[in-house]
Amino acid sequence: MLLGYVAAIVSGLAILVWSADRFVDGASAIAQRAGLTPMLIGLTVVSVGTSSPEILISVMSVLAGSGELAVGNALGSNIANVGLVLGVTLLIAPIALRRSTTFIDLPLLIASVLLTAYLIWDLELSRRDGFYLLGALSLFFLRIAQHVKNPADEGMTPAIPNLSAAKAWLSFGVGLLLLIASSRLLVWSATQIATALGVSELIIGLTIVAVGTSLPELAASVMSAIKGHADMAIGAVVGSNMFNILLVLAIPGLWGNLSLAPEVLSRDLATVFLTTLLLALAALWGWNQSKGCGELKRGTGFVLLTCYIGYYFWLLDSS
Repeated sequence: MLLGYVAAIVSGLAILVWSADRFVDGASAIAQRAGLTPMLIGLTVVSVGTSSPEILISVMSVLAGSGELAVGNALGSNIANVGLVLGVTLLIAPIALRRSTTFIDLPLLIASVLLTAYLIWDLELSRRDGFYLLGALSLFFLRIAQHVKNPADEGMTPAIPNLSAAKAWLSFGVGLLLLIASSRLLVWSATQIATALGVSELIIGLTIVAVGTSLPELAASVMSAIKGHADMAIGAVVGSNMFNILLVLAIPGLWGNLSLAPEVLSRDLATVFLTTLLLALAALWGWNQSKGCGELKRGTGFVLLTCYIGYYFWLLDSS
């Protein structure tokens, strides 16, 4: 039986890589035809699409009475997005940064993490907490609307595939569906293996499920970097992490009060804050005031990936 789950993981990875290619091509072409920047596409369409597995798993978890799995999924995915996704992407290619990302979007993400810490300081995720998180998400949507008003992206627009409108949407749609389906296959298979080995729900959510649901972001970001669209990666990660912390984490609370283990605050949310803060500080460090733009370099990727690996050792030590 375990051999079958391993085969499903391998198949899912193969489909994931192929579908990520189609997805990035379609999203880039749609961005060009709609007059939107790759950054805006990353913050909206890419983020919502690739966060779908987290949202689906969160809903299914609470319906099955496994709220800890949903919480672990939300926090673990944020850690994986910054430490694994951006870490690996930066090792492939540097990522250019806009002023709005450095001085608005990343600080907003840090503020969202601090808001979450304040709400669950009593180690309980309540319905009221869930509504507060959803309210903060609505403010983030207002921030997204500002990108539409000023879509200029001087000197950062990559080469876009020359696709017709129909082919662009077909490529995007097929790629997105296969990204979600293949990541779900990976998560299901890996969860079956972990359950058979007797691992707790929280640890499953923080590790296998979180990594599995972050695979679309990883695949899309790596393919974006290879194709010269690396600026889409930071937009996708910031947007996805916002949705994870403000929507995916809110879902268990909306179903009723959920008691949390102390480690959720002291270990897991603390790691979310640390990795997000490191990313924001790296963005400030790489900002060039005279050029009006910034850059995240490979050294930052190495630090983020090292923190991610260190977090896993921390999990193993405390489990």
